[in-house]
Amino acid sequence: MDTREKSALIAMSGGVDSSVAAHLMLTAGYRCVGATMHLHWQGGGGLDRQRTCCTRRDIEEAGEIAAQLGIPFEILAYSQEFQEAVIDKFVRVYEAGGTPNPCIDCNRCLKFGRMLRAAEERGLEYVVTGHYARIEYDGERGRYLLKKALHQEKDQSYVLYMLDQYQLAHIQFPLGNMEKREVRALAERLGFANAEKQDSQDICFVPSGDYGAFLGEYKGEAYPEGAFLDQAGREVGRHRGAVRYTLGQRKGLGLAMGAPVYVCGKNMKENTVTVGPEEALYTRSIHAADMNWIPFDVPEAPLRVTAKTRYRQQEQTATAYPEENGGVRVEFDQPQRAVTPGQALVLYDGELVVGGGTIVSAE
Repeated sequence: MDTREKSALIAMSGGVDSSVAAHLMLTAGYRCVGATMHLHWQGGGGLDRQRTCCTRRDIEEAGEIAAQLGIPFEILAYSQEFQEAVIDKFVRVYEAGGTPNPCIDCNRCLKFGRMLRAAEERGLEYVVTGHYARIEYDGERGRYLLKKALHQEKDQSYVLYMLDQYQLAHIQFPLGNMEKREVRALAERLGFANAEKQDSQDICFVPSGDYGAFLGEYKGEAYPEGAFLDQAGREVGRHRGAVRYTLGQRKGLGLAMGAPVYVCGKNMKENTVTVGPEEALYTRSIHAADMNWIPFDVPEAPLRVTAKTRYRQQEQTATAYPEENGGVRVEFDQPQRAVTPGQALVLYDGELVVGGGTIVSAE
């Protein structure tokens, strides 16, 4: 009989999901310690807005729920790590012409990196979060597997593709089999003040949603105007800095060209933004780098998969061709719209996450 104490560090965001996750771990007999990451960039403003995570009020609410549950609570000060691993990368990717996903970088480096080390330092076996996904051990393969949430309307496996075998062995997602309405109902029965709290939607360090303004403030410099070009290379207008535009963007271009046009390319060196008709946005073949494969080290042959290039996208059928440099080429059965470098490519086999990486190019 295994008599070892079961223990967990609960990543408490102040939201209803992580609060219920903490309750479920306590009910399952775990010794729990609650913890919230303090990530605020000191130059950022408006950090108490309601649509972002990681606000001062979130930290207070997490502490209140921990007290209500009767578990110890800590604030983990990771602002320096957050700036270097998440914000600085956010700026670099935008300046290189890509569109970053800072929540994935935060998961990789902080929530399941630095926080897992914090759990180990405290002699705790697991890190627990309120993500909607599932982890299972496959004895036949001798590997931990990442699977979609049972109820896929809240599935968050897309932002978890980077988890390695060690991390998967020391993480638990107790909400993976639950629906959001069940979580809120349980929180209400428990008397949690955050039972009806809305989910965070905006990037915590850009609460206004204006990425261009944030980049200028963070760098302390203005990004110069440049030329809008048509597909023939002719100037058709002036833009307000290439970093402000993303592939597929239609609104806010300020161009009158007789028909709708979309951003279909950027040249950061020349500071130009190319626009064209919607059909110019489609591609069948993309490359991704830094692949993390989950059911195996590296696939030995091409794989039939479904794939997502954006969080909210419906999965698309494709064939994945592993490359020797640790990347992958994916050929979609049908052309895909506005595939964007910097975003995550995540591959699935049914409910199983096969792996994922960062999109570097679309052909």
